[in-house]
Amino acid sequence: MAKRNNDHMALGDALSEFIKENNLQKGMDKVDAREAWTNLMGNGVNNYTTSVELKNETLYVSLSSSVLREELSLGKSKIITMINEELGRELVKKLVLR
Repeated sequence: MAKRNNDHMALGDALSEFIKENNLQKGMDKVDAREAWTNLMGNGVNNYTTSVELKNETLYVSLSSSVLREELSLGKSKIITMINEELGRELVKKLVLR
């Protein structure tokens, strides 16, 4: 059973502690990476995005348009930089467009 903490703490701090104690950070990173892609790419790209998945330090993005895939592949390093800035840390090292 988890220890009970009688001190008052902010909700954000309590959630951070819960995530750390239960080893949920990898799952949160996956959700955060998916949200960062959605926020940064906008409706034009999101309409053609079928899935976004983070495995280890690689972000896999499935696109339904080969033309868009080719266009985005030219700016992979910029996309990686933008996503990491959105997340506030160096989470994505490689981007795979499929």
